[in-house]
Amino acid sequence: MDTASHRRPGRVGTFRAVELPVEERRCRWCGRRFPVTPGPGRPREFCRRSCRQRDYEARQRASEVGLSEHELVLTRQAMDDLRDRLYVLECAVEDVERDLAAAPTRAEYADAVAWLLDAARPVIDALGREPR
Repeated sequence: MDTASHRRPGRVGTFRAVELPVEERRCRWCGRRFPVTPGPGRPREFCRRSCRQRDYEARQRASEVGLSEHELVLTRQAMDDLRDRLYVLECAVEDVERDLAAAPTRAEYADAVAWLLDAARPVIDALGREPR
């Protein structure tokens, strides 16, 4: 008896790995992206256990001081540094808008984008997030 003749047509060699789209979430503490793993239980909210621990400590400290979930304590120095970095980014955006108002060349576009990215990176660093 020939086993090949008893197979259903179209089934030979048609098995292949099916790639499902990978969902991502952002860590509730640090903002990093991490993949969502399917399965039972609550979905993860943190990328690492250390982030979960920092969030717990922050919530404990906030309840000791009487802060609500929507309030944040930030040093004046940290706020001033962030404002300075945002000001540099604002100026870079204005410079790029002005430079690109005329008919720029490809090299001028590249220079403008590089200038804008250089101004944006310190803001991303200040937020403590990983660039994508």
